[in-house]
Amino acid sequence: MPFALVLGVAINDSAMPTLVAWSTSPLIFAGAGQLATVSLAGTTTWLALVATATVINLRHVMYSAAMAERFRGQPRWFRILGPWVLVDQVFALLIGRTNLEAADFRRLYLATGLFFFGAWNITVVLGMAVGGAIPGSWRLDVAPAVMFAGLVVLGIARRGAAIAALTAAGVTFAVLSLPNNLGLLVGALAGIAAGFVVDNLDERRTDPDVAGGRP
Repeated sequence: MPFALVLGVAINDSAMPTLVAWSTSPLIFAGAGQLATVSLAGTTTWLALVATATVINLRHVMYSAAMAERFRGQPRWFRILGPWVLVDQVFALLIGRTNLEAADFRRLYLATGLFFFGAWNITVVLGMAVGGAIPGSWRLDVAPAVMFAGLVVLGIARRGAAIAALTAAGVTFAVLSLPNNLGLLVGALAGIAAGFVVDNLDERRTDPDVAGGRP
């Protein structure tokens, strides 16, 4: 909700027409991408604006790949509409629910996704309405960073995930000067690669067939 309030305030300050900027909430429904879109409007070309938002939202492709197994066997309508609400919080809450039957997973996923979709859109409008009255001492501008940090920490349950997070953070800071926020993409890909390598090495160590030298 603090993140949505930040976006509501940014919409008021954006060079975009207010209605167009607000429409990013139901249409894009991805906080970091929305914030970049409304904040950079009027300061860069439309091509750079689209490229920046696209790069930031590429993390959703990773979420999709991780959730693909749970979407197999689901009704066609769910496979088409479900990804619309696959945001960071929904992914964090659902990725570990591997013990649910397909129908139970579908109901929980939709309930979670629709809750966040509704709460997000309502709170963005609230931020637009009362944003000017929010004291600067509340430092809502740090809300996005705190949210993502919390999701990362909660998601670190194995060595590979920890290595992936540390690698992604280090590489991102090292190449942060790349244009169009490409540093985010480079850091993410480096983290994925590092986590993949570590997970495979750990699997080889714990697999008795591999450890024993069997093919």
